[in-house]
Amino acid sequence: MYRFYVQPQKNMFTNSLIGYEMLIRKYNNNKWQLPQDFTSVPIVKQIELLKQIGTVLLLKVDSISFNLNQNQFVDETMAQALIETQKHIYPLTLVVELTEDAGVPRINLDTVKKYAQRFLEFGIELSIDDVSTGENVYQRIEPLLPCAAEIKFPLQNLRKENRLAEIPGQLLFWRKIARTYHLRLIVEGIESTADDELLNELGLPLRQGFFYEKPHLLRLPGDPKL
Repeated sequence: MYRFYVQPQKNMFTNSLIGYEMLIRKYNNNKWQLPQDFTSVPIVKQIELLKQIGTVLLLKVDSISFNLNQNQFVDETMAQALIETQKHIYPLTLVVELTEDAGVPRINLDTVKKYAQRFLEFGIELSIDDVSTGENVYQRIEPLLPCAAEIKFPLQNLRKENRLAEIPGQLLFWRKIARTYHLRLIVEGIESTADDELLNELGLPLRQGFFYEKPHLLRLPGDPKL
């Protein structure tokens, strides 16, 4: 059995919930676990769950976010399924977070941009995940920014890479980029009061992290009690 765990995305300046990120989990050995291979989760099952969750959250939040790597993002079967999902959950906005998977061949950015523009025509928004880490540096993703709606800055990734001293400067840089391209900037991986206070000082209201709420199972009507 598959279900989505959800983690809230909040505007801390208005104390409001703006959306949820969907995080797929599999029920195995009497507990919910991360799938060993996310690409092995059937598209049909993921889309079915997105539609069900969209129906549950309709009019409660502005958006739900769903993670895809570049190969999935430009897959025609997935594209058609996402378009149908957006129609089904309207006026809720479907946000596709474009992630980076180690070992997955990179797709030509012109192809990614073409799909992003197509999705936008149907109201589906592009979010570029994990900016400033891996391949998602400014020079690499700049061609996608005009057709994006959101960028996400991962505090947790910079911690793992021992780049703590870079965080304030990187946040200021991406704040400037977000304002230039009229993007939402969501800071994720917030785990402490110090993180929270830093973002207050930098005027960055959109946030996601364990400090506010951990991901939790969103039960659907008819779900068994597991």
